[in-house]
Amino acid sequence: MLPEAAVRTEETEITSRAFDPDRSLRALHYPLAAASQPPPGVGLAGRDRHPGVDTSAGLTKPAGLLAVYPLDAYVEARMSGSQPDVRTPIPPDEQPARLTALEAAVRARSDLVPQVGLVLGSGLGGLADELLDRVSIPFSEMPGWPAATAPGHVGRLLLGSLEGAPVVMLQGRLHLYEGNDAGLVVQPVLLMGRLGARVVVLTNAAGGVNPSFGPGTLMVIADHLNLTGRTPLLGANDDALGPRFPDLTDVWTPDLQRALHRAGETEGVELSTGVYAGLLGPSYETPAEVRMLRTLGADAVGMSTVLEAIAARWAGLQVCGISLITNAGAGYSGAPLTHEEVLAAGAEAGPRLARVIRRFIRDLGES
Repeated sequence: MLPEAAVRTEETEITSRAFDPDRSLRALHYPLAAASQPPPGVGLAGRDRHPGVDTSAGLTKPAGLLAVYPLDAYVEARMSGSQPDVRTPIPPDEQPARLTALEAAVRARSDLVPQVGLVLGSGLGGLADELLDRVSIPFSEMPGWPAATAPGHVGRLLLGSLEGAPVVMLQGRLHLYEGNDAGLVVQPVLLMGRLGARVVVLTNAAGGVNPSFGPGTLMVIADHLNLTGRTPLLGANDDALGPRFPDLTDVWTPDLQRALHRAGETEGVELSTGVYAGLLGPSYETPAEVRMLRTLGADAVGMSTVLEAIAARWAGLQVCGISLITNAGAGYSGAPLTHEEVLAAGAEAGPRLARVIRRFIRDLGES
């Protein structure tokens, strides 16, 4: 059934893998089928610590490919001109059709089934250069996704091999403060699960709330505070993806936290542990807010990550993460906060974080 104002033409037929729209993200493996048509009835239906950049970018299809997205007509019907509709709420029960479209866009380029998903935050995208047999897809070529606008976020989905393991990687992310709906912010992580990943590693750049965490500290996330006022699970649920009331007791998988610490010890990289507070942004916190966050138990504060962790656990994925502390929280140093120091800290600590993640993935493959 086509959405209102959407029509299928011969040009919107898909030459990609076969799809089962009822598949759950809990499946551990997705069979690959090259150059097959979708069955009838598939619908067309950190703290990332930086201000937003009011840049607009439209959806463009890859050169040489006719519409490869099963929801092309759906997307076009919901877009104003060429702009993706990023503000309309996306309830959980709308995610399956959208994920089918996103999966089709990826499978038109790669049949790799990843074991691990990685999200690289502000200034931490250098790890993407180490992917072997890399396939790169800009956000703007994914159905319904806008181009990334945040400084330090390239905005690409990548697939390839890292330390001998197949991985899917997000070089940059979508943020609430860019005007994106919570359901859109978490789609990249949900897509990682749809593609086959069972473990997701979230990284970000964050401000230090714990006064003992100076710039350059790498903090394994043990828990979080969702202070964004948003949730990706608002609205009608889809029980095939996840439960109506997910338990977040161990949203940050304890076994994976221990594995990150072992990787750090092996590589000689010191890792701390703490609680990450996610705020809406894009303004930095006031000194009073930093004191409040410390009272609440936060060790670091940023503008991302928490919604991704919630959605990943809802969908049955295992989650771990590391925050790079880029600066002391407002009021500690007396100096104003800037995004330049975030990127500078990422450049300094990025190689240390990359060593930990590479070792973590290598150990995961051997376990």
